[in-house]
Amino acid sequence: MKVHDILIVGAGLAGMRAALAAPSHLDVALLSKVHPVRSHSVAAQGGINAALGENDSWEAHAFDTTKGGLYLGDQDAIEAMCREAPGDILDLERMGVIFSRDEQGRIAQRPFGGAGFPRTCYAADRTGHAILHAMYEQLLKRQAFVYEEWYVTSLIVEEGVCRGVVAWDLLKGGLHAIGAKAVILATGGSGRVFLTSTNAVINTGDGMALAYRAGAPLEDMEFVQFHPTTLKDTGILITEGARGEGGYLLNTLGDRFMKAYAPEQMELATRSTVSLAIGQEITEGRGVDGCVLLDLRHLGRARILERLPQIRELAIEFAGVDPIESPIPVRPGAHYQMGGVRTTQWGETEMPGLYAAGECACVSVHGANRLGGNSLLETIVFGRRAGGRAADYLREVAPRAISDAALRSDEARVKRLLANKGTERAWQIRDELGKTMAFNLGLFRTQKSMTEAFEKVRELSERAPHVFVQDRGKVFNTDLIQALELQCLLEVAETIVAGALAREESRGSHYRSEFPRRDDANWLKHTLAYRTPVGPSLRYAPVTITRFPPK
Repeated sequence: MKVHDILIVGAGLAGMRAALAAPSHLDVALLSKVHPVRSHSVAAQGGINAALGENDSWEAHAFDTTKGGLYLGDQDAIEAMCREAPGDILDLERMGVIFSRDEQGRIAQRPFGGAGFPRTCYAADRTGHAILHAMYEQLLKRQAFVYEEWYVTSLIVEEGVCRGVVAWDLLKGGLHAIGAKAVILATGGSGRVFLTSTNAVINTGDGMALAYRAGAPLEDMEFVQFHPTTLKDTGILITEGARGEGGYLLNTLGDRFMKAYAPEQMELATRSTVSLAIGQEITEGRGVDGCVLLDLRHLGRARILERLPQIRELAIEFAGVDPIESPIPVRPGAHYQMGGVRTTQWGETEMPGLYAAGECACVSVHGANRLGGNSLLETIVFGRRAGGRAADYLREVAPRAISDAALRSDEARVKRLLANKGTERAWQIRDELGKTMAFNLGLFRTQKSMTEAFEKVRELSERAPHVFVQDRGKVFNTDLIQALELQCLLEVAETIVAGALAREESRGSHYRSEFPRRDDANWLKHTLAYRTPVGPSLRYAPVTITRFPPK
């Protein structure tokens, strides 16, 4: 069995930043089910936040983040992220990230929703692409080993300590145990729980499910962000940068309707505010064929081509609309998971030897509603912190042999899947799950809709182990991987629904029609979901409040 000092599951921005943070003498490996530059971080468009401006401050950034998250974020972690952001942006610049520039040659910054200052650094509308490729160059320079196109099926846990993973080699087939003194989960989000999403098809909540099965709790899973502007029918993201550059949202009457919901911030209110406003306009009959319109025409051709070239390309290719000439049809779509594997601000989970960073983790910097530009920042700051803390942990770990019990268990599980004789396919259950979640746990949630969703998810969970895997081969068996991903999606979905049913208030992205107001007296607390044989067991934990009392 191969054994590494640190094994990082996921090779997007959080995973690569963790690898680069570990001292060079350590044996660091990354494992990813896709090539690293195909990681979903590459799809981030609008930018990454940092208080670089002369009149800005990390304290103001921290306040905006806390307020935008409706005071559910842990303020010690928020302060750490915002305080360290400027240094991390300069590190990225030194690594070769080609940021857009202002007239003075400094890193350009654009306004984003919920921010009191233009602090979003960007590379046109391809910021994630620019950062990910620069980071990959640094990864090659470090000569970290990459298990490219491998899929983790379980964590190896012995005596309550994480000691490695079991993974399937997509290219050659077969399960293998890979040992590690420390494991860092950096697998991204779970947006594919919903039928249409801005997320790539690979975002199936794998890391969250792995930790959950191993006994680590998932935190605040009920808070799923719906991005206000995704293309109708496809769910493709239209960056907040389009509104940051001055785009208008219009209803069927041609009105900039945000003046009725957020008269001061207008289109740059927080994402939950804008999404709910769009949902309300559509529900009350002021939408345009189930959407609203994003109007960029007044920005002019030159500015659109310079600042939003990819958005123009996406609108033309997938909506048949050139934003230079016509408004883009948009509506809210599933986008980001604020919850995830519960960690400290150093990436530590409740299980020794197991760390998590990025969207699969919940350091709780986003609270109930993430500000645009803070997700890329989270991957960089907490990826770096998790890599450093995992390296520190190695000093405490003595080498020891690892049993093959986890490997044998997963081999039996795969054998059972491949032996199934039914006719139902994984994609069919996945579609049912997506429709169920989209219909019942979208922008507006009710006791009735969520109860129906919970019962449906339970039913689908009973059917999932019996799906028919048509491909019985070993080489690039994506049919098998989809069946395994389905089980992750269902477990994640169950925690989302359970947490949402229990939380009897409206806060940020969680809006309940029966409880339309925020209730700090009873619900200013984190939801923790622990796995049991009969489903999620919910517990609660206090929110860390330092300098910003809830208002």
